[in-house]
Amino acid sequence: MGRPKEKKEEKIRNLVIVPGDQLNPDSAAFDGFDRDHDAVWMAEVFHEAAYVWSHRLRIAYFFSAMRHFRDLLRQRDIHVIYQSLTKNQGEDQGNTLADILQQSIANLDPEKLIMVQPGDYRVLSDLKRLSRRLNKELEIRHDRLFYLDIDEFAGYAGEKKKIVLETFYRRMRKAHHILLDTEGRPSGGAWNFDRDNRRAFGKSGPEHVPEPISFSPDKTTREVIDMVRLRFSRHPGNLDVFTAPVTREDALKALDDFTAHRLPLFGTFEDAMWTDHPFLYHSRLSAPLNLKLISPAECVTAAVDAFESGHAPISSVEGFIRQIIGWREFIRGIYWLHMPGYADMNHLGHLLDVPSFFWDGNTAMECMRQTMQSILNHAYTHHIQRLMIMGLYALLLGVNPKRFHEWHMAMYLDAVDWVSLPNTIGMSQYADGGIVGTKPYCASGNYINKMSNYCTHCPYDCHLSSGTNACPFTTLYWDFLDRHYDKFKANPRLVFQIQALMRKRSDKDEMNRIRLQAQRLQKQ
Repeated sequence: MGRPKEKKEEKIRNLVIVPGDQLNPDSAAFDGFDRDHDAVWMAEVFHEAAYVWSHRLRIAYFFSAMRHFRDLLRQRDIHVIYQSLTKNQGEDQGNTLADILQQSIANLDPEKLIMVQPGDYRVLSDLKRLSRRLNKELEIRHDRLFYLDIDEFAGYAGEKKKIVLETFYRRMRKAHHILLDTEGRPSGGAWNFDRDNRRAFGKSGPEHVPEPISFSPDKTTREVIDMVRLRFSRHPGNLDVFTAPVTREDALKALDDFTAHRLPLFGTFEDAMWTDHPFLYHSRLSAPLNLKLISPAECVTAAVDAFESGHAPISSVEGFIRQIIGWREFIRGIYWLHMPGYADMNHLGHLLDVPSFFWDGNTAMECMRQTMQSILNHAYTHHIQRLMIMGLYALLLGVNPKRFHEWHMAMYLDAVDWVSLPNTIGMSQYADGGIVGTKPYCASGNYINKMSNYCTHCPYDCHLSSGTNACPFTTLYWDFLDRHYDKFKANPRLVFQIQALMRKRSDKDEMNRIRLQAQRLQKQ
């Protein structure tokens, strides 16, 4: 390893700020970097780890990846000014990223500040205010690790009355010539293979699912874990199992492992769930993607190569690519288009706090218990568990959407504000009133029964709406539709649900029992 450079005596020209979600050595932040006159600034900030009650694995993951990136830059003879958290509990815990940067600017007096567009509107706003207060120019550069710049997305959105994900996704495929034949037609004869990607496992469950590659903590990661264990001892989550890639080299190995062993069946079973199988055929690449350890283009290229070589079917490859160039790009565009007001949207007027078992998993509901076990142990669940178990329960119960977003930010390894907010406020909680999705993703416990084996191990009956053994999801589903009938009755995508509600309402005694049982659940 190259020796860290000592603080330079000459005046620093550009101070390049590298947040924890910008760990890419080829970032636009380094364009024109002069090793003799410029420096990189990074900091582990207690406030950034604790402003939401973050999972200890999430904290350790970010800080370990940051320290490894610092070391990589120093190996390249780049001057890095790095502030580490230590085990010292007496360190000031109230300083924000901007506060700590201000102290460094006072000492270094750089001519200009440079950074790539961060993933958090709050951080960007704080640093812009700081630069104005100190009269220091802050240059914000485009993030090249997205296919579409936020200004381009805003231009695209301005041309549309309504931004529809499927239309946007097809535009992205065409613009970047991904999974198209020589005539510009979609590979496999269709743009979308969702119909092939909704299978559940049979009664025997998943067979021979290859375990994903894991990475043992090195000395740097162990030091971070020890610090987090002491400094964040009251935070949720298990620190005993740390297997995530914290370097670009390991992230690329994780990508190779996924495409080789799980991509072929990813599409088929991407919505399926099964007891004690938290990973199944999923990639687990969202965390290194969101920290910029690997690029979306690398993931897309690997998947396309797997299809063209005959290793993986079009349904799996298309489903994986849609998540990256469709959904991921779409929600980032939505985030920057609608911030800062988007964070406070609450179309349904939900006000409850997240239930206590969202933090500790202490519940008899087997689907929730299984999902929380994965969250506490790995800071991970796949998208259906996020949307149709954790998100669905919060929606049906009536949890304040911003509180749910803060919980999601706290508990998932891959959580960065730009990706968490539209997924929670928009898709999961329908708090934006239809900006992201045209209807709320609401379902009874029967959906969970269809897509998993959880209900066979649960004391509740997914088919019962009321009574001692009634599934809380099913009770809350009918109460949710009933509470918001006036908002939903004209939605063309909820016609069948509203018709079913009207049949349910015809039994007034049963409907009253459902309402009372839902109220008891909301008070727990």
